[in-house]
Amino acid sequence: MGMSGSLVVPPVNHEDMKFGLDVPVDGPYADPQLLVEMAVEAEAAGWDGFFLQDVLASESPVAEPWTSLAAVALATSSMRIGIMLTPLARRRPWQVARQAATIDHLSGGRLIFGAGLGYSDDDFTPFGEEWSARVRAERLDEGLDIVAGLWSGSAFSYAGRHHTLDSVVLRPPPVQRPRIPIWTAAGWPRRRPLARAERWDGVYLMTVDQRTGEMLTPEDIAEVRRTTSIGEVAFNATRASDPRAFADAGGSWWVELAEAGAGPDAYRDRIRGGPPR
Repeated sequence: MGMSGSLVVPPVNHEDMKFGLDVPVDGPYADPQLLVEMAVEAEAAGWDGFFLQDVLASESPVAEPWTSLAAVALATSSMRIGIMLTPLARRRPWQVARQAATIDHLSGGRLIFGAGLGYSDDDFTPFGEEWSARVRAERLDEGLDIVAGLWSGSAFSYAGRHHTLDSVVLRPPPVQRPRIPIWTAAGWPRRRPLARAERWDGVYLMTVDQRTGEMLTPEDIAEVRRTTSIGEVAFNATRASDPRAFADAGGSWWVELAEAGAGPDAYRDRIRGGPPR
């Protein structure tokens, strides 16, 4: 039994491309109070979204992202918030469903749920978690079905290869109905991850073209639009990129990363300058 299926997403208005931030939680960013201050500054500067990364194991300090996001939810009032991206393959989906529903309530219905296979084997193999891409993909797909099913607020059962649930009810359901929007990760032009995103509500395209290692271009975004039925198309961009070109290509979320090697002070200066509308 599965729950895949997209929300009804209206056609993208290219004049309304939104601007978000993809914020580290490790190293010099491993301070929840700092993350909250950055979120408050981002909202005041007009950014539309504030998304924390998910890191478990690192030689550097790490701020737990979901706990930090709860604090961000309480300190802000209008921005969309989320984790970009939760490695659902190493999480218990029912716990994630509960966490996400709670943060949706704390934020007044502003959460976007982002999920992916996981970026680093350091977050898997030291803990005895399977790093096989096939197994992670299976667990991700099952996890998405379970999370969405439990958000219904009604009794939900599931029988999969990795997870089994027997008539479980989690209440209260999220504020957003019929459920919290779900974005899944994809590396352009890999078709299977894009097909997964089509089953849900949006895609978060990884930073570079998987063939060339170059930053994504407006032409890549346009090709995603031409060849898929994905709702929201989020992508990483740099300050040197042309927002208008990406909007015209069909991009719906411009998401900026912290500049490589730059510390929080430089990133905060960038945030305070506002989005490049």
